[in-house]
Amino acid sequence: MTSSIPNPERHGKIRALFDEYIELYASRDDRLTTLFSENFSGYTGGGKVLITDRDEWIRITRQDFSEVPGRLRIEMRDISIQDLSQQVVVVTAFFNIHLPIPEHVLAHEVARLVLIFRLEGEAWKIVHSGISIPYHLVQDGEVYPLNNLQERNRELEALVKERTQELNERESFYRLLTEDTVDVIWRADSDLRITYISPSDEHFRGFKADEVIGQHVLELFNEEGVAIVTEAWHRRQEAEREGKHLGFVRFDVPHLCKDGSVIWGEVFSKAVRDEQGKIIGFHGITREITKRKQLQDQIQLLAFYDTLTQLPNRRLLIDRLNQTLIASKRTGRHGALMFVDLDDFKPLNDQYGHFVGDLLLIEAANRLKSCVREMDSVARFGGDEFVVMLSELDTDYEKSIAQAQIIAEKIRHILSGTYELNIAREGMAENTVEHHCSASIGVQVFKNHGASPDDILKSADIAMYQAKAAGRNTVRFHAPL
Repeated sequence: MTSSIPNPERHGKIRALFDEYIELYASRDDRLTTLFSENFSGYTGGGKVLITDRDEWIRITRQDFSEVPGRLRIEMRDISIQDLSQQVVVVTAFFNIHLPIPEHVLAHEVARLVLIFRLEGEAWKIVHSGISIPYHLVQDGEVYPLNNLQERNRELEALVKERTQELNERESFYRLLTEDTVDVIWRADSDLRITYISPSDEHFRGFKADEVIGQHVLELFNEEGVAIVTEAWHRRQEAEREGKHLGFVRFDVPHLCKDGSVIWGEVFSKAVRDEQGKIIGFHGITREITKRKQLQDQIQLLAFYDTLTQLPNRRLLIDRLNQTLIASKRTGRHGALMFVDLDDFKPLNDQYGHFVGDLLLIEAANRLKSCVREMDSVARFGGDEFVVMLSELDTDYEKSIAQAQIIAEKIRHILSGTYELNIAREGMAENTVEHHCSASIGVQVFKNHGASPDDILKSADIAMYQAKAAGRNTVRFHAPL
């Protein structure tokens, strides 16, 4: 069983190695190649094939350096370090790349880099690298889309200079530009019915233009998307009532495809006004971001949830506890926080190993979730410690105590039931381990009275140890804060 508690010393080493990697990469230093493991694999920014040969990766790296020999400026946006095991750590970083050329190629695009470090002997080595540069003009054999972008930039600059006036006058020229782009360009009237959509929507969602024109914009989205767009529409209406012109409004929204699938699009929408300032329609651009959205969801899962049980981790629980305290101030209702520690968990690990211990923890997490309401939260703090947070209890303290007592006893009872753990793995005959395990539970009932989340957690923790001292398999309440 892998601990979900990060190792600060190891993360410090990995962060230092990552920073060294970024510095060597930015300075185009060939010593970067010494960080790669002999068993290396990776994807390039412009490549579509997995590279599994270290020498080939070194060749690609040197090609990268030769394409852009000058120093890069890396503008870091976010970084996440996640333990996969004691010997494997993954680093995910998001940043902007500023190339040393006049054109702002990639400067406004967010690149994603995933590096997987593995401890080999005494040294950490990079065993996998994947960099995603979100731009469609990368040509075969290129690392950066320099040739195509620079050529297109020059063409567009000449074109704009030559035909600025004509662009404003001729709809046909507007269509020429809009229909030659990967992004979807669209227009809608004041009733939110589509009056124009570029042919790229057929690639985006599978619909031909004549199947979309005349539809209400809400017909483009699933139920979640309709809610998102409706909220954006209400925000614009409110701004109009206040005399504010919002300009471009941006939001991410799921779109329905012709085959029934759902993809995510980043929408930029702007009102079209007449000479008096009245809104007579809308126009905008939609860009597909499905992979980016999936990556964001994966990052959120790693950042806020325990990888074994899929329960919220300490970070997310603290955020929810803060929200409960804010709600408590508004409603006057109490909340309760329970520290739940499994009794007799270590003997199971010692006898059968961490794999079986993990099975018990997963089953305990499922039992805990079955004991609480949808508005409540169950989190794992690591090891065999769980935290349950109840919200919206009574405004009366004694009644809240009674409510929390009922749920705590329900949890104690269900966790003390027999665990039948199927330890068979692939290729093995079915084998079941029977284990009996109880829980010691400490409870702190709280209201928004100035106590911090840490104070509430400590009080519940103290009560849990009191339950342990009282013989285990029992519930203890801490005094009011």
